[in-house]
Amino acid sequence: MTKPPLTLYLAAPRGFCAGVDRAIKIVEMAIQKWGAPVYVRHEIVHNKYVVDSLRDQGAVFVEELEDCPDDRPVIFSAHGVPKSVPAAAETRNMIYVDATCPLVSKVHIEAERHSENGLQIIMIGHAGHPETIGTMGQLPEGEVLLVETVADVATVPVRDPNNLAFVTQTTLSVDDTIDIVAALHARFPNIVGPHKEDICYATTNRQEAVKAIAPQCDALLVVGAPNSSNSRRLVEVAARNGCDYAQLVQRASEIDWRALEGIKTLGITAGASAPEILINEVIDAFRTRYDVTVDIVETAQENIEFKVPRVLRQPA
Repeated sequence: MTKPPLTLYLAAPRGFCAGVDRAIKIVEMAIQKWGAPVYVRHEIVHNKYVVDSLRDQGAVFVEELEDCPDDRPVIFSAHGVPKSVPAAAETRNMIYVDATCPLVSKVHIEAERHSENGLQIIMIGHAGHPETIGTMGQLPEGEVLLVETVADVATVPVRDPNNLAFVTQTTLSVDDTIDIVAALHARFPNIVGPHKEDICYATTNRQEAVKAIAPQCDALLVVGAPNSSNSRRLVEVAARNGCDYAQLVQRASEIDWRALEGIKTLGITAGASAPEILINEVIDAFRTRYDVTVDIVETAQENIEFKVPRVLRQPA
């Protein structure tokens, strides 16, 4: 039986970013150095396949430091942690390795610098997300105020409207954040922003790639986890840029084939914590049902690499 034709627009860049790649390497190298088990506070990155793979190698994932024994190493996830967490680990004389993405650490340093200059911080982010919790936890309670929407800006209760700075979560929608920043500047004309945008290069690049393919697509699938902020933003970006059907799937088994009946063009991308093997799995699933032509649409090239912590490096 002849398969129907399908043009598949494959977004580039997609999938793993430098911070995610570094965090996974840190867990693998820690297991090699200290043996299993190695504890990881929170999912190292938001992807079930990655977490399950590391668990098979000897990683134990917990939500809080108190769930870890004193005599085994613990790794802090790529999203960052409040200052109280490494302080507690030191009190217990634990071995710990911080896998916080360097671009998240940059935001932490910015917030501390602003605070040292007497400024109260407004953070644009998602309540309850581990990155937001980690960034707000760099300073005493009340020194970082959270806003999620333009509407929040109108009511955020600041100490002094003339002594403010703002930072952002690194995985936000670029377009949404522009609107929130504009609202902050309108209400607080003297607010200080970051020297360089806090939304990370990988988030921006993946959103730009989706914008490039979305208008051509009958449907677009984002390979990623439901608790991955950057993956969920890609779905929103696709929907806003001309794609009528945009969905998040963790694996090929989650594809809703009935919803895709009759499509002739499909976009595929992946969040920054989704490995290429899952993207290929989805493409292979379409090849079994369609005569697929793959068109790679590249909007940026990425060559960034972050070093792993010194404690895990092999001697030269």
